[in-house]
Amino acid sequence: MRYRFPGGARDFVAFLDAQEGASVHPDIIGFEREDPRIAGTVEVALRWRDSPEEWLQGYANSEPTPHGGTHMTGFRDGAAAAVNAHVRERRLLAEAAPDLSIDQIGAGLTAVVSVKLDRPEFSGSTRGVLDGAAVRTSVADAVREHLGTWLERHPEQAAAIIGRIIQGARQD
Repeated sequence: MRYRFPGGARDFVAFLDAQEGASVHPDIIGFEREDPRIAGTVEVALRWRDSPEEWLQGYANSEPTPHGGTHMTGFRDGAAAAVNAHVRERRLLAEAAPDLSIDQIGAGLTAVVSVKLDRPEFSGSTRGVLDGAAVRTSVADAVREHLGTWLERHPEQAAAIIGRIIQGARQD
């Protein structure tokens, strides 16, 4: 089965979220960025919903990567860095408290991570796992920067997201 969404990853996240329940914030956070380090582009869209489940979808050159890869690891690294920086900057956690884990941050998160590369590297015979350290770094940097800026510019939605994450972390 093949899906086509005119608005790209943002529309895909909206489609996935429609099946999963209420969102924590109305806007879908999304961006596309070209990066010469990977000779390609990174497109990411995400939104938190009121659910304990994390739903991440990864793609390399429009093909699903069902077993993940460095683009998905980079996404998780970047999301954790952005959320923790935001929380620490606003002193929403005690100074001595550990950072929020990626599992805590990922609870209720729907995200689509798509990379388009001139020379993709895959692990395994099924091409289901994207490889490459530069891809991980590129995606992590892009997500950290964009999500961090978005949280800064949307304080009410950021408060709802962070409140949801911290509430979930307390229940762990």
